[in-house]
Amino acid sequence: MEKLKTVKKESQSPLSFLKNLLIARWRSLLLLLIGVYLPLQVFEILTVKVWENEAGFPWDVPILLAVHSTANPQLDVLALTLATIGLPWTAIPILGAMALILSLQRRWRSLAYLLTASVGSIIINGTAKQLMHRVRPQLWQSIALESSFAFPSAHAMTSITLVAILLFFTWASSWRWLVLIFGSLYVIAVAWCRLYLGVHFPSDILAGWMVALGWTIGVSLIIKPYTTQVKSVNGDRPEDETTLLPEEKKLMTKE
Repeated sequence: MEKLKTVKKESQSPLSFLKNLLIARWRSLLLLLIGVYLPLQVFEILTVKVWENEAGFPWDVPILLAVHSTANPQLDVLALTLATIGLPWTAIPILGAMALILSLQRRWRSLAYLLTASVGSIIINGTAKQLMHRVRPQLWQSIALESSFAFPSAHAMTSITLVAILLFFTWASSWRWLVLIFGSLYVIAVAWCRLYLGVHFPSDILAGWMVALGWTIGVSLIIKPYTTQVKSVNGDRPEDETTLLPEEKKLMTKE
């Protein structure tokens, strides 16, 4: 009885409630800070600087020239191959296959995350390019000419979005380390090829990384694909893949 009174007293204390709430939600808050706020803050700084001065940052040109100084025929072939692999259109079949598998497995929450993250990334990139109107670098004659605007890099956004989606889907398994290692190499390789080909400034790449990272993690905090497991205890599909969470049902009731 005394224990029950103590618990009731603590539940009525604002300080105790705030403490327990922060302890319970510290992972989500940390993810929100590091994964959403900081990347979007960096993107905002880059955007303002490029808006004020299209030439960008003092380190843009030196980095491009340093990368270009390593040019040779073998690296030309590698860069062109990576540029093709990193194309947004190349990611569509991969994401389409994943969407089909999730549909067959009736994993609606995971499917909703995949579609929202990928389609949203495309919309953000296209909108930002049209708003910023930043032209491509013209420091040398590129072997892979591009006609669209440069800021932010679509290749950078596509690579981060694809790897982030794969990471969220494999985070509860041992596959996450394989995805993390090879995904990181893929992201870096795609960024290198865009610099090597001279079609993007480094700030274009960084901006693409930051906004895609903030978007994919932000969407995950809302849709919560990581709240599900690949299989439930009895081998059936997880219930929260096909039904709304309690808090989502409350929002629907209020509306």
